[in-house]
Amino acid sequence: MTRPDTRSAWWRIGRTLTAVLAAVGFVGACDLQNIAELEPGVSTEADVREKFGQPEAVWEGEDGAQIYEYNRQPEGVVNYMITVGANGILVKVSQVLTEENFARVQPGMAVEQVRRMLGKPRKVQTFALSGETSQDWRYQPKGQTETMIFTVTYNRDLRVIKTGSMPDPDLQRR
Repeated sequence: MTRPDTRSAWWRIGRTLTAVLAAVGFVGACDLQNIAELEPGVSTEADVREKFGQPEAVWEGEDGAQIYEYNRQPEGVVNYMITVGANGILVKVSQVLTEENFARVQPGMAVEQVRRMLGKPRKVQTFALSGETSQDWRYQPKGQTETMIFTVTYNRDLRVIKTGSMPDPDLQRR
């Protein structure tokens, strides 16, 4: 039986890639476990922070509620908005990178409105000549195994001018 050449660059790259993919899968599994352990109407803000940590952003909700943004981009396919009522009790957990939410993004919306709706994007790119800015989110459509990229394009005033989805180009490189 031959042993792998542990000095080989390809062997080290493969080992590192395996560890990274395992970690990404572990984070996703942790999210599902953490969500299962949170109960709307019972769990507290402290429970949410214990399970998910410090939020990426905190948004003001209706009636004094707070909405915690938990970003899983650039490599993940979800972003969570977790609503905690003014009384400090969990109201709901929402995975916001859905085709239903993408359909709500309309021309004229401000970049801040889109951020509040979808969470932090995986990629932001500005095009100097046209003055346009695009933001991308990786997501996985219901019932599909392949990931997609949802793109929102803004004008110079950072108002939505168009949206679209395409196959994830990273899949083609693998």
